[in-house]
Amino acid sequence: MSNIKKVTSFTHHTTAEGSRLSATFSEITETGNLVKSNERFNIIVVDKDIQSYIDAINKFLTERIPN
Repeated sequence: MSNIKKVTSFTHHTTAEGSRLSATFSEITETGNLVKSNERFNIIVVDKDIQSYIDAINKFLTERIPN
């Protein structure tokens, strides 16, 4: 069996390149040993479906900003 990679956080922001997702992850062996912790990576969103999900989450959160 292979190691488990688990996303531990992610955020979205708009940059000069476009819509960007930044995330951190940890990697754990099948016996529970931590291999990597809080490793970071970034991607530029080019998939229109993924962008629509990001837009939906942003709308959801914006509508719930407390007064």
